[in-house]
Amino acid sequence: MSIYFDNAATSFPKPEDVYRTLDRFARQSLANPGRAGHKMALAAEHVLDEGRHLLNQFFHGKEPERFVFTLNCTDALNMAFKGVLSEGDHVITSNLEHNSVSRPLRAMELAGRITLTRLTADGGGTLDPDAVRKAITNETRLIALTHASNVLGTVQPLAEIGRIARDHDLLFLVDAAQTAGVLPLDIQEMNVDLLAAPGHKSLLGPTGTGFLYVGPRAKVSAWREGGTGGDSSSETQPREYPYFLEGGTPNVLGVAGLVEGVRYVQREGMDKIHRHEVELVERLWRKLDELKGYEAFGHRHHDRRVGTLSFRSESLPAAELGGILDQAFDIAVRPGLHCAPYIHKALHTAPEGTVRISPGPFNTAEEIDTLASALAEIAL
Repeated sequence: MSIYFDNAATSFPKPEDVYRTLDRFARQSLANPGRAGHKMALAAEHVLDEGRHLLNQFFHGKEPERFVFTLNCTDALNMAFKGVLSEGDHVITSNLEHNSVSRPLRAMELAGRITLTRLTADGGGTLDPDAVRKAITNETRLIALTHASNVLGTVQPLAEIGRIARDHDLLFLVDAAQTAGVLPLDIQEMNVDLLAAPGHKSLLGPTGTGFLYVGPRAKVSAWREGGTGGDSSSETQPREYPYFLEGGTPNVLGVAGLVEGVRYVQREGMDKIHRHEVELVERLWRKLDELKGYEAFGHRHHDRRVGTLSFRSESLPAAELGGILDQAFDIAVRPGLHCAPYIHKALHTAPEGTVRISPGPFNTAEEIDTLASALAEIAL
């Protein structure tokens, strides 16, 4: 089996309990939740309720019903942007963002619906909260930022930015794609109004899962409309959360797996997982320092990053280096722009991008050493 270093895209492998739960649930309980009163339907509905309660405790939300299950983080972000923004609104974001943030906002800007300010991070990938404050105008409605860069791994000062947003009566949206499951994220303490996250990354659930937390200050329009199971008589989408934003049959099988992924993270401890992943990144970074011909990017401080490292070769394009690692050494990495072109332009790594490694909880120091040996051999 390949050595897998692409956990920033999707975590692999999953904990064994996730696999066992998916198999058992698919064989015994995979009915349509809320659509009938029989035992299988009730069991499916119970899994969704359990998932919401678990997430509400994990992220310190206001109430479980405000956790809306989505297809993924991209789905959650689109639901938020297109649900809260109105004609003439101004949005503050950054050049660190994934295309899941950048593209919908840019499309709305090009259509003339909103105005957009894209702040520039420093060389290590950190935003200055004071720059956020200075960018606020009378038309500003939303501050939308990633918790940690998926290219550099740099963690942003969310609590300080959240206070700025609340002081100015603005909505604060956080893209937690790279941090949900490895860093503490307190919705209420950080003044987060909208939290989007995938289930398939550091929460260790299957693909096709994610959520949007909608705080009481955020008024979101319905994203998709259809069956909700509980109220079939209403001519329009029932206003009750979470069903207002969950039209159609949800991925209840995926949520069952997500619940087990979150439980695994709780048992192991986020701090332990985060420390393990960052130590693996630091181990590789030290070895890159010893090699000639490689350049790494971002902050090296443990408390300012997640377990993601981007680097480039002085002699080989990122795509070629990634291909060699895959084909010749059976090591899976992620070359390219990582769906984050603005930060690559700032780093002067566009259009080729970099090679990104992102270890997960099941990677080992020995696997890092194997990667470093491969890079040394390639550099010869």
